Amino acid sequence: MSTYKNFLNILEKSIQLANRDTEEVKLIAVSKKKPVADIQRVIDEGHLEFGENQIQEIEQKWPNLKKINSNIKLHFIGGIQSRKVHSIHENCDVIHSIDRAKIVKLFAEIEKSKNIHREYFIQINTGDEPQKSGVLLNEAEQFIADCISTSELNIVGLMCLPPVNEDPKKHFTRLRELGKKFNLRSLSMGMSGDYQAAIECGSTHIRIGTHIFGERD
Repeated sequence: MSTYKNFLNILEKSIQLANRDTEEVKLIAVSKKKPVADIQRVIDEGHLEFGENQIQEIEQKWPNLKKINSNIKLHFIGGIQSRKVHSIHENCDVIHSIDRAKIVKLFAEIEKSKNIHREYFIQINTGDEPQKSGVLLNEAEQFIADCISTSELNIVGLMCLPPVNEDPKKHFTRLRELGKKFNLRSLSMGMSGDYQAAIECGSTHIRIGTHIFGERD
């Protein structure tokens, strides 16, 4: 059995243990630093949703992959630089990491001019970590409200990356409660090390690399 199929079995059991429905949790296969051949193998096994965090890598790998596999959905999960917004919008279907008014404005302008609409998650810095992207907790409610009421972007949910040295459940619960206040049901939370806790806390999108592709070089 392939690594991918093996993880699908483990994931299904984790979802059942959390009393969730498998249809409620989307698996995003994080393919950063992985060659096209490895990605195509996972596509050939039936997987359609992938995540990358570097736009330069996306530009190299994904235009051709998406041409060959037209039903792929590509998620951008990295920090967003304003000069990369055009390329992110052009190449990605879902953007998980909007966190600044300037970025929101740029995406909104592109959507208006091109009439091409993407799905967006707002990244929340649930640990208020200075080195990490994301809206700070004390600014989160205002930022979310502004995005929903004024940007015209399709804001579908919230995303977080918990601090590595803290119980992730505290942060996942925090994100879930914040989402509830704004009726944002999609929660992008959980990676290879904490996806089970994320599922228990209501995650709808888990971002898994190692369990699917193996360790990165």
